[in-house]
Amino acid sequence: MPEIVYGYSQKSNKTFEKLVDDDHVVINHIVMPKGDGLPDHITNSNVYLLITKGELTVKFENKDVRAYSAGQLVHIPFRVQMNMSNNADLPAEFFVLKTPNPRYIQEKL
Repeated sequence: MPEIVYGYSQKSNKTFEKLVDDDHVVINHIVMPKGDGLPDHITNSNVYLLITKGELTVKFENKDVRAYSAGQLVHIPFRVQMNMSNNADLPAEFFVLKTPNPRYIQEKL
């Protein structure tokens, strides 16, 4: 069979799992409890956030703050400063898709 099946955790506590890391895409699965977050960073590829549960707050360039909820897919371009947090009561669950793989971009720079 040609397919590869990837699994991910089904839990509500803090989770970070790298599911796929190949030349074309990196896919991470993250569960962020209330009050948790990721520090400021600059996107190292084209980033797509697929929110599957709860609400995720993203602050862009230290000024614009937006909240995204389950059922939304958000594209954040290469080299954008951002941070993510969960300010809602329920855990936020989302997938981070980076394309192409950041190591591919680094090789081309």
